[in-house]
Amino acid sequence: MTLEKRDRRYIAISTYEERAVPKAAGFHWDRSAKVWYTDDAGIASRLAQYAGPELIEELAGAARARVAKLNASRAADVDVDIPVPNGLAYLPFQRAGIAFCLAHEATLVGDAPGLGKTIEAIGVINGDVSIRRVLVVCPATLRLNWRRELERWLVRTLTVGIASTTAWPETDVVIVNWDICEKLRDRLRDETWDLAVLDEHHLAKNPKAKRTQATLGVEANKRKGQEADDGIRARRKLAMSGTPIVNRPVEAFPVLHWLDAEAWPRFWPYAMRYCDAHNSGYGWDVSGASNLDELQEKLRVGTARFGMVRRLKADVLTELPAKRRQVIVIPANGAQAAVDAETRAWWAHEETVTAMRAQVELAKAGEDEGTYEAAVARLRDATRVAFTEMSIQRHETALAKAPAVVAHVLDALETTGKVVLFAHHHDVIAALRDGLAEYGPVVLTGETEMADRQAAVDRFQADPACRVFIGSITAAGVGITLTASSHVVFAELDWVPGNVTQAEDRTHRIGQRESVLVQHVVLDGSLDARMAQTLVEKQDVLDRALDRETEWELPALPAPAASGSTSRGRVAQLAERMTDEGRVIVHEALRTIAGMCDGARAIDGHGFNKIDAAVGKSLAEAATLTNRQSALGLIVVRKYSRQLGPEMAAALAGLTG
Repeated sequence: MTLEKRDRRYIAISTYEERAVPKAAGFHWDRSAKVWYTDDAGIASRLAQYAGPELIEELAGAARARVAKLNASRAADVDVDIPVPNGLAYLPFQRAGIAFCLAHEATLVGDAPGLGKTIEAIGVINGDVSIRRVLVVCPATLRLNWRRELERWLVRTLTVGIASTTAWPETDVVIVNWDICEKLRDRLRDETWDLAVLDEHHLAKNPKAKRTQATLGVEANKRKGQEADDGIRARRKLAMSGTPIVNRPVEAFPVLHWLDAEAWPRFWPYAMRYCDAHNSGYGWDVSGASNLDELQEKLRVGTARFGMVRRLKADVLTELPAKRRQVIVIPANGAQAAVDAETRAWWAHEETVTAMRAQVELAKAGEDEGTYEAAVARLRDATRVAFTEMSIQRHETALAKAPAVVAHVLDALETTGKVVLFAHHHDVIAALRDGLAEYGPVVLTGETEMADRQAAVDRFQADPACRVFIGSITAAGVGITLTASSHVVFAELDWVPGNVTQAEDRTHRIGQRESVLVQHVVLDGSLDARMAQTLVEKQDVLDRALDRETEWELPALPAPAASGSTSRGRVAQLAERMTDEGRVIVHEALRTIAGMCDGARAIDGHGFNKIDAAVGKSLAEAATLTNRQSALGLIVVRKYSRQLGPEMAAALAGLTG
């Protein structure tokens, strides 16, 4: 392999066997020139060992610049003066964040919740005197907080107003909540703002949502004849969220494209590289994650125009106490009936979806495209119905669990001053409030009026008689400070780790003086108990994409592709070689494994597992098999060769060639 520079491109010339190395390094394939290329010197530096002496020196300089940008994205302090009102002062890391934003036209501000991103955004206004017209888009619950902080921290006299669907303020700074952006689309686009701030930008993670399109625009789609829409225009752009990626990397693309369309030009290359995009057989799946260390580096290094600044509390607030998480598993007792019903709903969901997926797999082995599409449609419908039923049962379980949660909180109040309690459903929140009435609880949900919202927070923070704060995970999970407590209890769980992190960090933020204890109360055997582990795994994905420091390692050359793929291509290949004898062998093997199957709920060495059971049993019960059905059956049954004995396993192996 050799690495060269042609014009402004870095070209990796490799053999076919070496192709995985430049691909894994982040190079792109040029089909016409048949070479791997990149415009990014930092990516090229990963293959510096293949370059000549002059190019190595150039890449070394690029690598040093890259390290400097990485350090700046994590800086806890900088020696720079930024105007601030008399009597106030930026914390050192806030000053560093402001300086980073001022050095870029577009910045992703991903500082952990509680570090003062609002103050940093206002600091940008203070540090750039050319900024006169400012747009702030934020959750409805944070409009008053933004106005209050602007009036407090601005060093210049700029008027501040809050927009509504019926009134547009003629002020220097306009605050708009996310919920009405679609209705105010034209007003948002009427001018090029000096600064546009998107607070909690993860609320615009869905590119098909109207508020996303109203603010971030849409990518051009030549196939559909759709022109590019650049969204809100601004000379400077700030997108802020303590959880820039709430659940999976695909969610970050809309805001990245808005911040810098040149650095993040097209969705599908992004999805292929960082979202493990692949055709699942049911359409394209972009819900995964891949090359996360590279994604984090690309975000932090950025470009001359774009960059991400992200600091964790542990990095910049050495005085902030630690945060501990616990999963509290309690006996179901009186809630056992609800747990059992929830478990039945879960297995009904699993079995329904498994059966429908099996039908899709069988349809794929056939020749009728209409049958295949109909099977996919039935799968979608069945999934939706089953999930709805399961959600209903989870609600019932949460309601049945409420007395146990109340008892847990009562025990906690014996040894701690105040407790913050989070849940989802309004009736669950009401039950918790009633059970804890003697401790003066305040409640904050999506139905709480703006004025009442701040009053509830202030009372919890200042009133010794108010010892319990009860809030919904989504409505009370952003924009408020609850440092009067260091004990957080979740009565219900959320599938999205970013929502949980946002909620728990209402207490773990500037002003907290004690170690924060976060507890998830779950019933033994419940779905929440299973979810707790899933949340941990999801959080690991997000950490790798945003925070974890890793070193780049060149990959080993790939092993030959496995033969177990159930893609249409693989089925077709095997079907072409299938003989009459082969069909008999496959059919016999399928019937053998089907006869051992005990329900397929566990990988226990007895028959089929999960989706294989539905597919395998359907084929086993058929009177005869077509070549394509035999090919699909061969792919399935080869996984279970240990249960078939050496003779039949050898016969099956002979059919794969």
